[in-house]
Amino acid sequence: MTRQSRPPSALTIAGSDSGGGAGIQADLKTFAAHGVHGLSAIAALTAQHTRGVTSVHVPPVEFLRAQIDACFDDFDIGAVKLGMLANADVIHAVADALEAYKPRFIVLDPVMVATSGAKLLEDDALDALRTRLLPLASILTPNIPEAELLVGSPIVDADSAMQAIRALLAMGAKALLLKGGHLDEGDMVVDRYADAEAEVALMHARLPLEAHGTGCTLASAIAANLCIGLSMQEAAREASDYVERALRLGYRPGRGEVVVLDHFRAAPPGRR
Repeated sequence: MTRQSRPPSALTIAGSDSGGGAGIQADLKTFAAHGVHGLSAIAALTAQHTRGVTSVHVPPVEFLRAQIDACFDDFDIGAVKLGMLANADVIHAVADALEAYKPRFIVLDPVMVATSGAKLLEDDALDALRTRLLPLASILTPNIPEAELLVGSPIVDADSAMQAIRALLAMGAKALLLKGGHLDEGDMVVDRYADAEAEVALMHARLPLEAHGTGCTLASAIAANLCIGLSMQEAAREASDYVERALRLGYRPGRGEVVVLDHFRAAPPGRR
């Protein structure tokens, strides 16, 4: 890439993590590690560190829309990644903007509960997420608890996981990557990808640690991969592999035991 060339851009609309391990901060690190220019519209501010979330502030939706408008006004946006959208008003504002600008790809990470257990989605937002954002999503990337909330039934094994995936596709998502970290399947973590034509299991060895920012990183890696021309299934597979590398190379910057991903050492060769 020359100085004069225009790199692909990806936009993250999500929450900011003051601890630097998840949210907007993880998204921008991931975009950079993949050679993609990162844009951001901050939908929520969190006070958090490696030991938990202590406070959440949601800016006015008018300011959120102004950020989104500014990004679409000046950049060629190849993909949009959606993360923490705390309430129904925020979700409706984001959906209105996406319907107006019609980006080619929308990666929806339905952030509902932090690793610490802190609730990050208000009760009135769940229906808005189902009805406004899910039908717009090019790919949905829930973890097991998030998928359970969306479909309203427990996921306890591989069969119920596939039932949930098919139910979510029926709700309108074009593709889905169900993160398997919360499901006990022995020594392996199984991320399950599905779309109208394929169902693929992406498997990695389970690592003996607690991590922070894996879901944000996975969704933003998919968005970056879509920006540079990978197919949806390839983008999901490469993103799953990237998270595994970044997790294995991770470090503990805070006083907690939570590992933060090393985005740059895990970067795909030739992509930074």
